Amino acid sequence: DRPVRELDILPAEERSYLLEELNRTEADYPSDLCVHELFEAQVRRAPDAVALVFEEQSISYGALNADANRLAHHLIELGVRPDQPVAICVERSPAMVVGLLAILKAGGAYVPLDPAYPSERLRQLLDDAGPRRLLCDATGRAALGAEAIADLSVVDLNAATPAWADQSADDPDPHALGLTARHLAYVIYTSGSTGTPKGVMVEHRGMTNYLSWARESYAPTSSSVVSSSLAFDATVNSLFAPLVAGGHALLTKEGDEVEGIRSRVGIPCGLVNVTPILLDVLGQQLQSAGDASQVEVLVIGGEALSSSTVELWRHIQPAARMVNEYGPTEAVVGCAFHDIPADFSASTNVPIGRPIANTRIYLLDGHGQPVPFGAVGELYIGGAGVARGYLNRPDLTAERFLADPFSGKAGARMYRSGDLARYLPDGNLEFLGRNDDQVKIRGFRIEPGEIAARLLEHELVGDAAVVAHADAAGDKRLVAYVVVKMTDGSAEADGAGLAASLRAHLGGLLPDYMVPSAFVRLEALPLTVNGKLDRKALPVPDDDAYARRAYEAPQGEIETLLAGIWAELLGVERVGRHDNFFELGGHSLLAV
Repeated sequence: DRPVRELDILPAEERSYLLEELNRTEADYPSDLCVHELFEAQVRRAPDAVALVFEEQSISYGALNADANRLAHHLIELGVRPDQPVAICVERSPAMVVGLLAILKAGGAYVPLDPAYPSERLRQLLDDAGPRRLLCDATGRAALGAEAIADLSVVDLNAATPAWADQSADDPDPHALGLTARHLAYVIYTSGSTGTPKGVMVEHRGMTNYLSWARESYAPTSSSVVSSSLAFDATVNSLFAPLVAGGHALLTKEGDEVEGIRSRVGIPCGLVNVTPILLDVLGQQLQSAGDASQVEVLVIGGEALSSSTVELWRHIQPAARMVNEYGPTEAVVGCAFHDIPADFSASTNVPIGRPIANTRIYLLDGHGQPVPFGAVGELYIGGAGVARGYLNRPDLTAERFLADPFSGKAGARMYRSGDLARYLPDGNLEFLGRNDDQVKIRGFRIEPGEIAARLLEHELVGDAAVVAHADAAGDKRLVAYVVVKMTDGSAEADGAGLAASLRAHLGGLLPDYMVPSAFVRLEALPLTVNGKLDRKALPVPDDDAYARRAYEAPQGEIETLLAGIWAELLGVERVGRHDNFFELGGHSLLAV
C-alpha cells in the first residue's frame, strides 16, 4: 500500500515533458575553472584593451590584472586560503574591482558589505561571517567603526603606499593554493525571517556557469553599466560578465546611480542591468525630456516586471533587447530568463521564461510531486547554479536545499525557492508571487519578520507585524503595525512621535530599504480564527502614521507646488513645510 500523495497522477508523457523536455538545458562550460581564470584568459587575449572606466579614468585588462595579482599575493601572505571569507567594504571604484579579483585569486570568498548600511547591520554581518581579514577604503572604515574592525587584519585599498606594491604581478597558481571550482567565490547576505540575515554561499562552479551563459546570451563585448550595490548579486552580471567576455565595465559614482545610467543610455551602450522600478524611472525621465536610448540589451531583474514598464520602453527604444531575468541569490543571480518579444501585449503578465544553461526548474506540490501543466506549484531550482547553502545555518540549509530526485545525477541538489509559478501554454514560466511573507522592494529581498523582530527590541513595542502595501502606481512600501506596551508614558506614544521614534530605532539597525514608510499603532494585532495575522483587517495608514513634523502650511508658490507634488507621490493628504520627504516614506528613486 502507498499513501495517496505518493501516487503519480500525471500521464507518463506529461511527466516527461515537465521534468525532461522543459529542462533540456545541458551545455558545455568550463566547470573546472574559477571565475578569475575566465578573466585571466581575457587578459592574455587582449592585455591592452580597456577593462574599467570610472569617471575620467580608464584601466586596461593588463593593468587591472597586475594590480589584483599584487594584492592577491599579499592576501596569500596574510593567510587567506580557499573557502575562507574575506570581507570587503568599499565605495564603487576601480579599487573595489581590484579587491574583488584579488580575493578570488587568493582563494578567498568575498563577503560584500555596503558602506551605506548602518554600522549595527554591518557589525551583525561581520559577526556572522567571521572573516579574519577586511578590505576597505576610508568610507568603509568609517561605516564599520573602529570597534567592529579592532580584531581584524585590515587592508586599506586606498593606501598611499600599499604594502603589496612590490609583490609579483604574475597570476597566483590555483593548483598551488589547492583552489578548485568547488570552493566558494562569495557569500552574499539576504534578509532572514528570524531577525538574523542569511549568508548564501556560492561556489565558483555556479558563478562560472552563469557567467558563461551570460557571455553567450548577452554578448557583453562592449560596455556594461555597473550601478548596483556590491551587496546585491545583480552586480555579478553587470561587473563580471563584461570582464570575462572582453568588454569593459562602466562604474557609476556612488550616490549618482540614476544619473549615471541615464548619461550612459544616451550613447551606444552594450548592457544595462536594472531593477524594474529603476527602469521605470529612467523611462519616464527619458520620455519627459524627449531623449533617446541606445542600449543594446536591458536585463531586468530583482522583482516582478510590470507590462506597463515594458510598454514604456518599447515606445522609447523599440529595437532594444529586453530580457526579464529571474533568480534568487541561492541560484546565482539568474536561473531563468525571457526575451520579451517586440509585439509583447501589455494586457498580459511578463513571463520569467525558461531555465538558463545547465539549470533545471520544477513546479511541485506540497508533497514534492510535479503539478499538472498549467497548474500553480512551488518553484524548485536544480543544476549547476545551486548554492552550497547558508553559512553557519545547517538547519536552514537542510530545510531549503534538498536532494534532487528528478535529475538522475548522483548527489544532485535543488533549492526550494518559496516562489509560486505556473507554465503558460508556450512553455514559459509565469511568476505568481510567494507562498510566505517574503517581499521584494527595489530589487532587495526582505523578510518582514526580521523587521518585526527588530521593532520588538524597542522599549515601547510589545507586538509588531510588518507588511508590504502597493500604492496606486504599484510601488511597494513597508508598513509596520505595532502594539505599544502598557508602561509609563506609553499612552502618549502615538502618531507622528511614535513613528519618528521607531524610524530612528530601525534606521540605526537596518538598511534604509528595510525601514517601513509608515508606523500604525494598534490596540492588538487582528487575528483570524486560526490565530494567524489577519492581513485584510489591518488598517490603511493615515497621515499620523508617518514620521512628520508639527504641521505648518507651505508658504509661497514654490513651497505650495512642492507640497502638492510630494502629497501626490507619497499618497498623504497634506505636507507641511517642515516635513522630510524620506521620513514620509519617500526614497531616492521616487524623488527622481
